[in-house]
Amino acid sequence: MTMQPRINELKRRHASLDEAINGEAHRPAPDQAALAELKKQKLKLKEEISVMENT
Repeated sequence: MTMQPRINELKRRHASLDEAINGEAHRPAPDQAALAELKKQKLKLKEEISVMENT
């Protein structure tokens, strides 16, 4: 069974989080707690993608 569809979905979510991070960071008064949480989620996805791609 191939994991490629799951990896593609994770990459889409990763890109979506990247957009959310950029949007929040460019607001006049960015919410630092929200930014930290988004970055944490993005890193978790990146790690999961890396593990799946190297399996």
